[in-house]
Amino acid sequence: MTAINRFLRNVSSLSTLSKTFSRRNGHSSAAALPHGSLMPPRKSPDERNVQWVFLGCPGVGKGTYASRLSKFIGVPHIATGDLVREELNASGPLAEKLKGIVNQGKLVSDEIIIDILSKRLEDGEVKGESGFILDGFPRTIRQAEMLEEVLDIDLAVNLKLREDVLIAKCLGRRICSQCGGNFNIANIDFKRENGKPEIQMAPLLPPVGCESKLIVRADDTEQVVKERLRIYNNMSKPVEDFYRRRTKLMEFDLPGGIPESWPKLLHALNLDDDDDKKSASEQV
Repeated sequence: MTAINRFLRNVSSLSTLSKTFSRRNGHSSAAALPHGSLMPPRKSPDERNVQWVFLGCPGVGKGTYASRLSKFIGVPHIATGDLVREELNASGPLAEKLKGIVNQGKLVSDEIIIDILSKRLEDGEVKGESGFILDGFPRTIRQAEMLEEVLDIDLAVNLKLREDVLIAKCLGRRICSQCGGNFNIANIDFKRENGKPEIQMAPLLPPVGCESKLIVRADDTEQVVKERLRIYNNMSKPVEDFYRRRTKLMEFDLPGGIPESWPKLLHALNLDDDDDKKSASEQV
């Protein structure tokens, strides 16, 4: 089925996602449910790896910390933003539609995200993956409710950072067009003011071989970044309340860059920082 047909047939996509999650929890499909039961019994956390989601404003660092944690605890990092960008590199009507949405700083619709995510989960299932850290999903109450219906999210980690720092970070982001590495040229030094904490973040500069190949994402302009933050506040912040009501939300204020924030995040998550895992986590 072509990408555009999958987009148009969103109902089928939702069904595929539900079946995928059901299989990942040890069940063949929703059709096998006992009479009167909405969902099959789910595996306890002791029988599987962690199932976490990362929340936070655009540019806060969800991808950076989710990626490090995935290596640290040995579960796949599934970033819907990366999945969308992979789809953008494809050809066809869906790719063109996505380009228009992303370049305007709009959020990609539930239907498109769900379709792309379901494909990724099916691929992981074939490879025998267990557990995951979702980055960029859910972004809406509807998405959070759909996840709630088909699997148990153990923890929602909400990364927080003052907005002026977020904007500076986004404007400093760069990507190497050759190796795909992510860097940041912003040298952030914001003083404490009006109750906002002092924040210092050193730039994450590229190696010499990447310096001449750096590009800026099309959606990393000040106008687009501010629009994305506005949309997040209107649409995605209620997701924080969704997990807070279920006592699954852990809010973490980033105290600075990676050197300051990483060990404190591990401590907040009650993770042991032995030398072997520490070494693996630094291989970003």
